[in-house]
Amino acid sequence: MVLGLTASIVEGQAKSGPSFEILTHRMDVDVDGAPNAYGPKGMPALDNELDAHYLEREDQPIVGYLLDEKQQPVVQGPNDPYPGYYISQTAYTDVANENERDVRSYVDATKINYVVRGDEAEKRGVQVGDFVAVYSKKKHKAVFAIVGDTGNPSGDEGSLHLLQDLGYPFKNGIDDSVTRRDIVIRFYPGSNPKHLFFFTQAALDEAAAGLGLSKEFGVKPGKAGVHPK
Repeated sequence: MVLGLTASIVEGQAKSGPSFEILTHRMDVDVDGAPNAYGPKGMPALDNELDAHYLEREDQPIVGYLLDEKQQPVVQGPNDPYPGYYISQTAYTDVANENERDVRSYVDATKINYVVRGDEAEKRGVQVGDFVAVYSKKKHKAVFAIVGDTGNPSGDEGSLHLLQDLGYPFKNGIDDSVTRRDIVIRFYPGSNPKHLFFFTQAALDEAAAGLGLSKEFGVKPGKAGVHPK
């Protein structure tokens, strides 16, 4: 699915600079970056092995967890959060942590609200790490998030924590998803030039508010927006 064919795009202006909104076609749960996202057979994980492949196709490369030089999964050690589980990666990383084998250097999908950058957002200058505001028309709730991952051209994915924060009773990335056009994402391109990395949602919320970003989605006369119906 190409997001540009299914999305409604609305221009806007925020205190921190220009923004735009995309109404997604659906929103699947992304658990990448969570330390228990993937693991060997027999170990309960948040997602299936197939979902670790690009486009969820077995013939495509693995992008959901780290591989060694022999193309074998790198597993967490005894001092990691989930020893024996794979090290799940996200496109956005902690620039202060250069250890790619440290699961803590990736955005934890169970703790942080993030969206996946699709082709349309990338064409419009969105970088991984940029701030976004996300609104659920069904739940009538808006939250702050960042662009934490890539790998889905449609952009119709968000972290497990994001969907839970919006009010959906989801538990994993195996079969949970929003199957309707309920989710609106407001992108703030170039809003994280310092590559701020977050370990808690509270810290992310504070940073977004400090930049003057808005998570109000009501329409006012003469202003662009998506009406929360």
